[in-house]
Amino acid sequence: MTVQTLELKTYMCVICGFVYNEAVGVPDEGIAPGTRWEDVSLTWRCPDCGAGKEDFEMMEI
Repeated sequence: MTVQTLELKTYMCVICGFVYNEAVGVPDEGIAPGTRWEDVSLTWRCPDCGAGKEDFEMMEI
C-alpha cells in the first residue's frame, strides 16, 4: 500500500484574519484535523467574526 502525501492548504478570513488550516481543522467547531476546505459545510461561520466561507481566501505559506 502506498501512502500518498496530500497537500493541505490554509485559508484566511479577509474580515478578521482567522486562519483555517486543513491540517489542523477546528476541533472546537467539530471540524477534524485533515478536513479539506471543500468538505467544510457551506453554513459554517468563522468562529471569530461570524463571516461565511465566501469571506475566506486561500493563502500560500
